Amino acid sequence: MKDADAPSSIPKEQSKDDKKAAHEQPSPPSVKAMLSANVLLLEAAVRAKETRVLAGRLMRQTTSVRRKLTADDLSAFVRETLPHGYPGTSLLLEHLSKETAMDTDEDHKASSPAAGGVNGVGLLPETEAYAYLLTVMYLVDHKAYQEARAVVTVAVKRVTEFNRRTLDAIAARLYFYLSLTHEHSGTLSDIRSQLLALHRTAALQHDEYGQETLLNLLLRNYLHYNLYDQAEKLRSKAQRPEVSRSTQQLCRHLYYLGRIRAIQLEYTDSKDCLQQALRKAPMSALGFRVTVTKWLSLVRLLLGEVPEHTEFTAPGLAEPLAAYFSIAQAVRAGDLTAFREVAEKNAAEFTADKTRNLIVRLQFNVIRAGLRRVNLAYSRISLADVAAKLGLSSVQDTESIVAKAIRDGGIDAAIDHANGWMLSNEIADIYSTSEPAAAFHARTAFCLDIHNEAVRAMRFDAGANRKKLDTAESARERVIAEEELAKALEEDDGL
Repeated sequence: MKDADAPSSIPKEQSKDDKKAAHEQPSPPSVKAMLSANVLLLEAAVRAKETRVLAGRLMRQTTSVRRKLTADDLSAFVRETLPHGYPGTSLLLEHLSKETAMDTDEDHKASSPAAGGVNGVGLLPETEAYAYLLTVMYLVDHKAYQEARAVVTVAVKRVTEFNRRTLDAIAARLYFYLSLTHEHSGTLSDIRSQLLALHRTAALQHDEYGQETLLNLLLRNYLHYNLYDQAEKLRSKAQRPEVSRSTQQLCRHLYYLGRIRAIQLEYTDSKDCLQQALRKAPMSALGFRVTVTKWLSLVRLLLGEVPEHTEFTAPGLAEPLAAYFSIAQAVRAGDLTAFREVAEKNAAEFTADKTRNLIVRLQFNVIRAGLRRVNLAYSRISLADVAAKLGLSSVQDTESIVAKAIRDGGIDAAIDHANGWMLSNEIADIYSTSEPAAAFHARTAFCLDIHNEAVRAMRFDAGANRKKLDTAESARERVIAEEELAKALEEDDGL
């Protein structure tokens, strides 16, 4: 019995080991391995001239490794990637850490065999720009804006020396950080002419990534100083790709366009732009969604719409939108006194958000909402009582405001000037008017616009419009080449 039972204990031990092995997960790759994999992916994409890989997969992998970057890891990457004696090597190491800058020469001698060459022979411009980009990201994350500005200035000057489409995605990111560092330094106006020159160059070189990014940076530059007329002139005349290359840049462009339209009193167009920006924005971009929601809520209030309560209480939005929720409540109730109290209490926040102008315009909307409530509640009421309910100081001003609301169609009433009354007309059935059809038409037009944009954004095969079809042999060779490229990229990802 013992001999028969002995073998039965072996499977039990093996099953325990299997369970332990199943629970053990592979350790995550190190930062050095992730950076090396990114460089290999970059080089493979440059050889294949795959710009979409550089703008998509490379940037996503850079975002994942960005959270784990340290000064030591980044310094080692710079030494291994950039050759000894290269102009940018000492600059990057100097801004990364003082100790690294002091030991630059010794470290270069030790790492020179792994470098690409003494004078940069064989070094891809994309690899050099990627090293600059990583350094700038690290400095910005640690709020070293002065050092980041010095590095990105040199990087932008360097990338403008080349005319390579494989460099466009990385150069666009460098343009963004150039504007960001100057904005934090308070010198955003100093680079306006430089951004205009870069945008002109990007348009001449058909750099679509650069055109999108630089146009948004210029719009942000103008809006930062409240130069809305200049921003609209630039937007109307600047070249922009028909199909957006970046969803993030498209969201920013729609947001800036919505702000311009709101200031120009074109509230319907502003609402459409802001709604599309909010719909296209990723859920992780909480700060952007908060900013767009602030402008969208005010534009809807100016249009006579009142946002739902759930729009202000979504996860992560309740606290930053508290002031705008109070404004919406005051407009809904038509309480001018409460509206003025909220506006004065949160004046600093509205000024910082650059929405103070829209808040001032909302005052008449509050009065109109209050008038509408009074019109529905009373068939006849004196103008003095109307002034008291709305918080107005003068009966003469109240009479003028009521007359304007009647002329604009805000309320259905009449004024008895002899007795000082406001007489409300009998309420008609709204479904017998053309308002439901107009609302249905507006919603249908919005859905059709979304459909048309989705169709335009679709990317078709580059050879779909060729007049002559390829032969079967050439098509087979192209498929084989694409499979080899995909396999090579997958192998690079696994490193």
